[in-house]
Amino acid sequence: MPKGWIKRRRRDYYYRKAKEEKYRSRASYKLKEAAERYNFIKPGDVVVDLGAAPGGWLQVSREIVGKEGFVLGIDLNEIKPLNYPNVHTITQDIRDPKAVRRILMLLPRLADVVLSDASPNISGIWEYDHSRQMELAQTTLKIAASTLREGGNLFVKVFQGDMLNDFINEVKRLFSEVRLVKPKASRPESAEIYVLALGYKGRKHK
Repeated sequence: MPKGWIKRRRRDYYYRKAKEEKYRSRASYKLKEAAERYNFIKPGDVVVDLGAAPGGWLQVSREIVGKEGFVLGIDLNEIKPLNYPNVHTITQDIRDPKAVRRILMLLPRLADVVLSDASPNISGIWEYDHSRQMELAQTTLKIAASTLREGGNLFVKVFQGDMLNDFINEVKRLFSEVRLVKPKASRPESAEIYVLALGYKGRKHK
């Protein structure tokens, strides 16, 4: 890993803040800020977190849903347990057609919220990276359409680019309200942005 990148990360406010507050990732603050502002995760909710490693969003979700809620994290990489009885993790490729069935088997009921901070390994070739990120976003949307209750919410990472508008239009067909969110913890130079979709219309609109 380049030494310059490591030095920049150590100077990063959110990286240092995450270390101090025992969050597993600086990305925790992206979800924390958005959830506080838009209130799309509530106490007692069932939350599905796709691309959950190393577990920063799981920590934030558990803080919000409390003891009465339930949080399920899914990632290609094994996630170190959080040691809460209502936080479960599985090692799973979200693109696997069997993923939805496995998720539904583990949930106590249909989810209130689906989250995804999943991202491909960045190649530096913009068109390729954008395409792969949007593929993950499309996969997240399909999983959300199969696991959310009617009225549920979605928060998913995308990259800005020429495929984004078509994706947003597809999300609008399934949800009552859709907006783009750029949390302060997202680096200014990053092309990442989040689609927040509120009020899933239900399976009849799939």
